Amino acid sequence: MLFENFINIKGEVNVTDSTCMDKLDLSENAIKVLEKRYLKRDKEGKCVETPADMFRRVANTIASGDLKFGKTQADVDKLADRFYEAITNRYFMPNSPTLMNAGRELGQLAACFVLPVEDSLEGIFETVKNTALIHKSGGGTGFSFSRLRPKNSVVKSTMGVSSGPVSFMEVFNAATEAVKQGGTRRGANMGILRVDHPDILDFIECKSDNNKLNNFNISVAITDKFMEALKNGTDYELINPQNNTVAGKLSAKKVFDMIVDGAWRNGEPGIIFIDKMNADNPTPLVGPIESTNPCGEVPLLAYEACNLGSINLGRMVEDGKINWDLLAKTTRTAIRFLDNVIAVNNYPLPQISEMVQNNRKIGLGVMGWADMLMKLGISYASAEGTKLAGQVMEFIDYESKCESIELSKERGRFNNFKGSVYDSPNYLYNKYKGKSAGKISDEQWKELDEQIAKFGIRNATTTCIAPTGTISMIASASGGVEPLFGLVFSRLIMDGTEMLEVNPIFKDYAVEHGFYSEKLMKEIAKTGSVAHVDGVPEDAKRIFVTAHDVSPYWHVKMQAAFQLHTDNAVSKTVNFEEHATRKDIEEAYILAYENNLKGITVYRNNSRQFQPMNLDDKKKKTEEDKKEETVVEESVASEEPTGEIKTVKCPECGNEIKMAEGCFICLKCGYSGCS
Repeated sequence: MLFENFINIKGEVNVTDSTCMDKLDLSENAIKVLEKRYLKRDKEGKCVETPADMFRRVANTIASGDLKFGKTQADVDKLADRFYEAITNRYFMPNSPTLMNAGRELGQLAACFVLPVEDSLEGIFETVKNTALIHKSGGGTGFSFSRLRPKNSVVKSTMGVSSGPVSFMEVFNAATEAVKQGGTRRGANMGILRVDHPDILDFIECKSDNNKLNNFNISVAITDKFMEALKNGTDYELINPQNNTVAGKLSAKKVFDMIVDGAWRNGEPGIIFIDKMNADNPTPLVGPIESTNPCGEVPLLAYEACNLGSINLGRMVEDGKINWDLLAKTTRTAIRFLDNVIAVNNYPLPQISEMVQNNRKIGLGVMGWADMLMKLGISYASAEGTKLAGQVMEFIDYESKCESIELSKERGRFNNFKGSVYDSPNYLYNKYKGKSAGKISDEQWKELDEQIAKFGIRNATTTCIAPTGTISMIASASGGVEPLFGLVFSRLIMDGTEMLEVNPIFKDYAVEHGFYSEKLMKEIAKTGSVAHVDGVPEDAKRIFVTAHDVSPYWHVKMQAAFQLHTDNAVSKTVNFEEHATRKDIEEAYILAYENNLKGITVYRNNSRQFQPMNLDDKKKKTEEDKKEETVVEESVASEEPTGEIKTVKCPECGNEIKMAEGCFICLKCGYSGCS
């Protein structure tokens, strides 16, 4: 979330001078984020390109992919202008690695990868090596450890016993830490274990101590069989992956309670519904989905990569209405952009390059959803809001498939098309029949199926809703499909002056309806919410809801509305107040499963904090280093809510961090716990 109106206590507008400022319609905060993280610098650290230069660099590089498909330089130049227009108008933003690395020496444009973990010492350490290479390139990694034999299993080659999946996760964690210390970008991992693995209890508890596995997010892969046993109050079978035999039974209720308890305490483990993910696996003959990227929204086969970007929905509203023509045009442009990313990307491993080329998965998502709702006067926590979410994502899904078909006509279908879900009659029609949200008819999906049968489709997936932390800052948009965390914030700037940051949509509404005042904004800034503030009209309270104003029910229903027309998954957080109970989290999990989500992230406010570490015990740093750097560690909150207001601080800028979009994100600079 980003705010463009900066007001000090005296009511004066604060303007920050920028050496890289240009004439683009970028907010002050966007300029700061770009300068700090994205723009080219020389050996002395001086900024040597402007934001316009960066966007042109990206547009030209990605458009150059057309040269591989027989287009002329004139064609490329025209396409580059089209990409540049979409990005500079803040209609669309690619993921951060593309902005950072396109047209530069590294050339690695993907955020995350999934690697296989085979049940052998050679296979495990080959993956450790590949993990280090990926993290060196700035990527994150996801793994399933479900193929590893349980602890205490006999190893025939040595007659010793296996140490089990959790112990090998510690090896991966140490490798990540070593690369992190030697590089500039924090690598993140996702560790997944099937709920029917014999070591599942150890896995569930492996992050109960937050001093362990700090470079991992962990998720339990929940099966339909497990959920059926939970519903019936029965035991379920554990399966030894070494020989696929039954290794025992556990109470589904006991295991589920442990998962819920961990989520209540510190948000770990998360859960993914692995069978639901595989039900939408577009290439089942190539292999099963076993893992995801670190934030959980991209189910990937081994050696696949994330190729992502997001449409800014707030920019699709004009004069109080959605400009559907603009949304269609932006979607088509974005899909062509993302397919070209694959053409020019410099992947860190040849296996990744081959797999990505064969499936050509891309993920077009959205940001600015809260902005769109506010501009249209629709409450996030409403049936009207979820209906619109379904319409918007249905439309994007349809237009994305149309453009992917056009690309297939020009460039050919993805290599693994034969035997894929698209290689069957009426796939899309059967998937969406009777489920229209009101924008795309059953007949239109059937017509697409006919087009696919004739021309193929270029990309095995086209849609995915990923975290947009930093790119939403650049685009001056609310994050992903999340509600706002606050309408007004109070900040202290370097000279100690207190600043109020007011959401521009809310400010315009307040001014228009005659209730804007500095005094009222200061009152709202205490919590960020208008829910219980006198002087705010009821209609404004209905429209301008924040994350903790929205009940878990509506969080889940909103995610479900987007999930229906999202090929991959939806990165979103169901935020709970600190006083929420374990029962509350349990109910959210059940609701998520019943609404066909592929995964769910929950976070109870204050259940995990970041505390400053004592630098005295660390390596000596210069005084300048100490000024620039804040080192943080995670700690688990107390057993029961205290009611005390705690603030999670960003290690980069010192402002507030919130759990949103499946990850810890700074609301000011876009720092993410997953990047």
